[in-house]
Amino acid sequence: MEVTIPVAPPPKRHPYDQWAPDARALDLVGDKWTLLIIRDLVAGPRRFVELQRVLPGISTEQLRSRLNRMVADGLLTRQRFREVPPRVDYELTERSRELLPIIGELARWGLHWAWSAPKSGESVDIGAIFRSAPGLLRLPSTLRGSLDLVVGSARDARTYNLRVSRGHVKLVEERGDSEPTATQANATVRGSFDAWIKALGPNRATGGLRRSGDSRLIDGVLDGLSDAPPGASAASAHSVG
Repeated sequence: MEVTIPVAPPPKRHPYDQWAPDARALDLVGDKWTLLIIRDLVAGPRRFVELQRVLPGISTEQLRSRLNRMVADGLLTRQRFREVPPRVDYELTERSRELLPIIGELARWGLHWAWSAPKSGESVDIGAIFRSAPGLLRLPSTLRGSLDLVVGSARDARTYNLRVSRGHVKLVEERGDSEPTATQANATVRGSFDAWIKALGPNRATGGLRRSGDSRLIDGVLDGLSDAPPGASAASAHSVG
């Protein structure tokens, strides 16, 4: 196994050129796709093709360029494994993990001011919302346990496991190239793709979800994943004033 991080990144094409901490931060993470790549690596390392799968709309060259830049900036590590065919994994550094609360706040702002039902042509990945959970969820320190969020039918179900302890949340996601990870969850919420869209949308219609286990844990997580005032949406936000 080999880890390679270039010592000096190439010059940024469009720097803000401001001696201010927020401008310096945006020089590193303000480019398109950067924060979403960090969000989609929150559950652990992914290969290039896995990132392509969860980031529809990014070209192969865009993704390659962005990953190289993020490695150079110390936001990601790149690990090469001596396998056939060759395997390369990308993983968050501590530097980028400190951005998870910011990603969570960005998601919360989106829930309050930009949320609506899916628009025509929009890619819908329920997992993208679950990946924001470590930064988005505000849970009491007394709440703890393991919760499985299952999307899809029995044949094509995908499981996202949230582990809650002392107000902190860790996400464990099934990798596309591995068998599902066995967990002993304290609670489970199951639903079809459409049921989850309705549950996480602005109307919070959770009737299509099936619940079992610790109801306090379930309620805390589901409420946190749609942390917006009832009726908040892009339409209601635009009508203000």
